[in-house]
Amino acid sequence: MKKFIKYGSIVGIIAAIVFIIICFQKQVFVSPETLQEYLMQFGLWAPLLFMVIQITQVIFPIIPGGITCVAGVICFGPVWGFVYNYISICIGSCFNFLLIRKYGKPLLVQLSSQKVYDKYVGWLDKGERFDKLFAIAIFLPVAPDDFLCMLAGLTKMTFQKFVMIITLCKPCSILLYSMGLTTILTQFATLFMK
Repeated sequence: MKKFIKYGSIVGIIAAIVFIIICFQKQVFVSPETLQEYLMQFGLWAPLLFMVIQITQVIFPIIPGGITCVAGVICFGPVWGFVYNYISICIGSCFNFLLIRKYGKPLLVQLSSQKVYDKYVGWLDKGERFDKLFAIAIFLPVAPDDFLCMLAGLTKMTFQKFVMIITLCKPCSILLYSMGLTTILTQFATLFMK
């Protein structure tokens, strides 16, 4: 499983780079209008396809989450891109929680690195404080959210409380992360288009 995720991540990054290069060659990113025209080829399936990819990358991080968040904003605009990112990431996070709740630590260690597990396993000893630390970490855009959602599955936190934390705290990190990266990439792209 670890090898699959490792090599899948490499393939995902290469595929994303190739896709971006092809889009630049076809001048898909020249303007919002050309991007919209490109997406219209997929019709009503484009948002659904994007959301399935986003849910999958939350559970199996083959494609880096930053790339898919930015893709959502670029492809569907800031409002709908955010909505699709938010819904997909929340659904994927719930799957992570429920998978670990059912299959426990062995699956958690398989889906993450031992280093990350060792770094955060002490949070499990915090009891009720885990819930507060978890909420703060989900709110901030720099925490390993996918891993922490799985780690929460090992605690006594109820699924209802988990869903409440995810739905209330996730929007801020998604907004900051996706819009921040989109701004940086847009500025970077304008350097090459001059």
